[in-house]
Amino acid sequence: GEVKKEKGIHRLEAMLYALDRVNGDPRVLPNLTLGARILDTCSRDTYALEQALSFVRSLLPPAGGEGRCPDGSQPRRPPPERLVGVIGASASSVSIMVANVLRLF
Repeated sequence: GEVKKEKGIHRLEAMLYALDRVNGDPRVLPNLTLGARILDTCSRDTYALEQALSFVRSLLPPAGGEGRCPDGSQPRRPPPERLVGVIGASASSVSIMVANVLRLF
């Protein structure tokens, strides 16, 4: 669809700028680095629901027996990401849909 500069790109760039400023000043959050995973909802609640479910799945550990190495050993996996917050979409209908899914986890 059409790129929404004021409601999408500008807000995204402002958030990334803020993260850069916070991470660049060791006095603000010493020994801590903030990051972001950005997902586009396309301003559609159904698509946001799909994105939220995919996001949750990526944070869950794999089920037992999944992803075995050819020799039968468990693969080395990076530690799961630490999630401390979710910033909702600009449309409340989309944010409500995502909040309802994330509340379960």
